Amino acid sequence: MRLGINLGYWGAGMDSDNLAVAQEADRLGYDVCWVAEAYGSDAPTVLSWVAAQTESIDIGSAILQIPARQPSMTAMTAATLDSLSGGRFRLGLGVSGPQVSEGWYGVKFDKPLARTREYVEIVRRAMTRERLSYEGEHWTLPLPGGPGKPLKLTVHPERERIPLYIAAIGPKNLEQTGEIADGALLIFPSAEHLEDTAIKHLRAGREKAGLTMEGFDVCPTVPIALGDDVNVLADFFRPYTALYVGGMGSRKQNFYNQLAQRMGYEKEAAEIQDKYLSGDKEGAAAAVPHELIDSTTLLGPVERIADRMRAYAAAGVTTLTLAPAGSTLEDRIAALRAGTEALERAGLVS
Repeated sequence: MRLGINLGYWGAGMDSDNLAVAQEADRLGYDVCWVAEAYGSDAPTVLSWVAAQTESIDIGSAILQIPARQPSMTAMTAATLDSLSGGRFRLGLGVSGPQVSEGWYGVKFDKPLARTREYVEIVRRAMTRERLSYEGEHWTLPLPGGPGKPLKLTVHPERERIPLYIAAIGPKNLEQTGEIADGALLIFPSAEHLEDTAIKHLRAGREKAGLTMEGFDVCPTVPIALGDDVNVLADFFRPYTALYVGGMGSRKQNFYNQLAQRMGYEKEAAEIQDKYLSGDKEGAAAAVPHELIDSTTLLGPVERIADRMRAYAAAGVTTLTLAPAGSTLEDRIAALRAGTEALERAGLVS
């Protein structure tokens, strides 16, 4: 099993430390550094900044939002970043959510699976550097009856095929991801529930495409915090978990809430959402079960973290992306180092 890191959003209060964290991960031999975007910092700008100041670690978008860019623009960005980084770019895509898609980008959040499939097809076709034409339900290139003509990408990416990942949570999206992508970006992964909540759906998609899970990268993001008191460490993540389970999306359309329900927390997920949407964020955080936090994070001393890593590897994770937590840069660096030490103790170094 390989290790990655996720820097999250630029502008989230840890900007002065993020580059140092990425550089330390590069020095420690981490495989990939992912960067997020929502409606603040954009991923490509941050990725170019990180790539210019690291040596060997891959850089990845987790995610480039599909409603934010035309697919041909995403192909341009991917090819440029791959070229500038010397072949270190990984393209992570996702549909975002209805609030961001419609509120920030003005793009209807409808037919997300069909949109994703067409988007991936166009990006991959553009990356072949053949003249681009496409006829689909959501995109037609060139537009008919006008002056447009099929064009081809002028940038030469470092590699013929840039690894393409999709952020997926729901069963249908996971199955399609297995069918059309090279990897899956997962969030709130519980090793104990991963087969039912993700792997079996990814496997079904791979089988639909006549493929196996061999070579497919299962890549969940897991917060990590080093210390002796697991209860205290878990409490640090209560607001984070409550935000996603309670406040990401509407009452009817919250993918993270639905995921918590599939893990067996139906009653608790409803309570968290009720409190969060009513404005009681502290109550929502208090309602998050300790077991939910503990099963979706890496908490405690190194040996305990190593045990959890073994469980993730046994569940089918191939790249475990760590989000190192801490109130200081030293805490985050210590968590990174604990990650590599735990991987070695677990006997999972590839």
